Amino acid sequence: MQAIMSTNFKSLNLIEPLLLALYEEGYTTPTPIQAQSIPIVLSGKDLLGCAQTGTGKTAAFTLPIIQLLLQNATGEKRKKIRSLIVTPTRELAIQIAESFNAYGRHTPLNCTVIFGGVSQGPQVTAIRNGVDVVIATPGRLLDLMNQGFISIRDVEIFVLDEADRMLDMGFVHDVKKLLAVLPKKRQSLFFSATMPPEIVNLANTILFHPEKVTVTPVSSTVEIIDQSIYFIDKHNKNSLLIQILKDTNIKTALVFTRTKHGADKVVNTLIKFGIKAEAIHGNKSQNARQRALSNFKEQTTRVLVATDIAARGIDVDNLAYVINFEIPNIPETYVHRIGRTGRAGANGTAVSFCDASEKEFLRDIEKLIAKKIPVIEDHPYPLMDHDAVQEPQKQGRGNSGHSRAKSLNGGGQKSRFGNAKPRRY
Repeated sequence: MQAIMSTNFKSLNLIEPLLLALYEEGYTTPTPIQAQSIPIVLSGKDLLGCAQTGTGKTAAFTLPIIQLLLQNATGEKRKKIRSLIVTPTRELAIQIAESFNAYGRHTPLNCTVIFGGVSQGPQVTAIRNGVDVVIATPGRLLDLMNQGFISIRDVEIFVLDEADRMLDMGFVHDVKKLLAVLPKKRQSLFFSATMPPEIVNLANTILFHPEKVTVTPVSSTVEIIDQSIYFIDKHNKNSLLIQILKDTNIKTALVFTRTKHGADKVVNTLIKFGIKAEAIHGNKSQNARQRALSNFKEQTTRVLVATDIAARGIDVDNLAYVINFEIPNIPETYVHRIGRTGRAGANGTAVSFCDASEKEFLRDIEKLIAKKIPVIEDHPYPLMDHDAVQEPQKQGRGNSGHSRAKSLNGGGQKSRFGNAKPRRY
């Protein structure tokens, strides 16, 4: 087995069971966040990691956690929760568990996922049977703790993942409740794709003399993603979306709206035009959300329409297109949205529709990323009402995006409606 292991991963001093699992998964070279973070975590130090979505943060903490738990095995027959990973959404929790099970397949360690929206029975049973690692969303975790089903007093390694989204979703008070119960002597790992001042303040309450890893500039967008803006009146957005999706080269597309109601409306419109689409948002049951995501991954559903809260944890191989049907009103959210494409070094295209009322959101995005997003001017539905009434006051900060204008059929700076002439607004 030594001969077939990647020397790159071996250089990180990972143990053989992990190297074998990585080989079986087809991974040969660690990403920058993995190469820098894994040695720090293995050394037992706290870590503050900032890396763009899609750069491999999950493996950056999952791999060394598995190794540390094995090396520091207690020998007790009754398993206690030794590592707690807290994340904002059900989908992301499930994704992390899948990674843990894949990398830990040659070890005796096990994990379980705790989240709301489903019966707590199976989760309680799993905890009673004994687990090494719990991956949880804050609400259900605190609920089961209050009922006496879960104790986190033996946790050795605590991970807070997607910390910036935690703040967006109002979980900061839940996190503080967990910190009050967790052992003072522990290793803590803190990951976020963006690092605004609020996140730094939260990190300071969690971490002890942390090592810091930043593999991309704060709030930067993935450079390989081609990004562009269509200025358009709000009532024409559906027509432009239908026009774009006439391109048969677009096998699947992830479309973002700001509201659950808006997501359902877009789905209904697409279905009327014969385009198979499903929505994924907070009002959907867990089973419905998982079914929609599975259909999208299998490409039986061509378009998945999502709100930002539901979108965390959507990790689809070879997803080439993200379409912002509505510009997000929080600049950092744009980074996360477009980060659904261009993952693991693949190419990606991110297109945004901007009406007059969203121009302020776009300015915030471009200010955050210190770049202008190229504009596609030559399309059938140009913005006519430049003085539309502004939407209600923004809540928080916006998103980020930039890049070269590119046609949706891949032709440099030429749009499907003619030659694109990027104009700087």
